[in-house]
Amino acid sequence: MMPKQGATSWNARSLMKFAIDFLQEKGIEEARRNAELLLAHALKCPRIDLYTNPTKNISKREFTLYKDLLERRINREPLQYIVGTANFMGLLLRVDTRVLIPRPETESLVEQVMLLCGSMDQQKTITILDIGSGSGNIPIALAKYVKRCEVISIDVSEDALEIARFNALLHEVADRIDFRKISVFEPIDQILLQRFNILVSNPPYVSSEEWDELQMEIRRYEPKQAVSDGKDGYEFHRRILELAPYLLRAEGWLALELGFGQIDEVVKMLRSQNFGNIGVSDDLEGLPRVVVAQCNPRFRNEHNKN
Repeated sequence: MMPKQGATSWNARSLMKFAIDFLQEKGIEEARRNAELLLAHALKCPRIDLYTNPTKNISKREFTLYKDLLERRINREPLQYIVGTANFMGLLLRVDTRVLIPRPETESLVEQVMLLCGSMDQQKTITILDIGSGSGNIPIALAKYVKRCEVISIDVSEDALEIARFNALLHEVADRIDFRKISVFEPIDQILLQRFNILVSNPPYVSSEEWDELQMEIRRYEPKQAVSDGKDGYEFHRRILELAPYLLRAEGWLALELGFGQIDEVVKMLRSQNFGNIGVSDDLEGLPRVVVAQCNPRFRNEHNKN
């Protein structure tokens, strides 16, 4: 049962203990973390204050707000949407139901791009194209941690771009990221008439069949077009590989995030299009998550003759 104000006088410690047990009973993973962040949000205080001031009395207004937040969570609304923020590579980003919640797995993608940047000429600007802006987590993290990069980030959703631009301003990198409303499926000459050192993307890679098996938090609240291609899960990978020879400079690099079980098929696609130096890296769970590959300059020149 949900907690009641009634005769019980709640403080931060007792209310949080109740909430942890309650969320666990309802099958919410990481119940303690959820209870802490929601209570800190309700009390408008840093999370650490719950432990440095555990006997703080909870007002009726704070109690009511916390109860509402718990109800939203047990209805499987994602924690990040409830509190309005998500952490990505140490950066706090604004998120809501207009954008996909940044995942820890995608940090592996950014880390691989950072390694690629580190291997390039230290005196030259690195140009990066990000396909699928979302909350702006990928381009913002790159602009924040790779000081000599300039990023163009495209997305088909103006709602997503609004959030991404806000987050870029928040982290003071808006001057090095150009957000544009463009669909990757538009004709090639409508996309971008320039070449890049790196093309990076965390594309929608969940198939239509896999969609029905996803957590309720995703299916009910996150934007479906940012999660699934509505087909076999490879629609965006195929299109990006088709565009890459036109968009990458000679010996430029492609970095893609993959879904579970996709590595063999995507590597096969890369080899069929003559990409070289293909490398695969695992996420924190030990699953193949990121593939990087280098554009073959000979193939690029031949391809552009057609």
